[in-house]
Amino acid sequence: MDQNEILDGTDRLTVDGQPSPRPEPPARPDQASPPEEPRDPDRPRASEAAGRGSRRIQVREVTQYQVSWVEREPGEEGRFTIQLILDNGVEEYLLDVDSDDMEPLLRLLGTSGHTTFDLARKVLMFSNLGA
Repeated sequence: MDQNEILDGTDRLTVDGQPSPRPEPPARPDQASPPEEPRDPDRPRASEAAGRGSRRIQVREVTQYQVSWVEREPGEEGRFTIQLILDNGVEEYLLDVDSDDMEPLLRLLGTSGHTTFDLARKVLMFSNLGA
């Protein structure tokens, strides 16, 4: 068979121009399928695991942060915020910080060698703390 020859849709050619073998037809419903292997009860089924895929942990590195204080009405306490710059600006998150928490948070941010933020659970994580 010539490689330039037009095929009628039923023949398949391999790279060398030879007809390729036809694929195996699908199994008929009346044919018995091979027995299933016993399932490990601690391992989730594929359908269960697929449902968990939507609850993936999305953790980003805090690459920069900016602290702000906003004045409120006269006589009221001001408001502290920390803007987290995640993965060099891929995403940002604004923390509304209580004044009692501000100093410890700034100390942790300053001493942490690697800070990450879990967007789904709203958890700020500090590692490699140089005590």
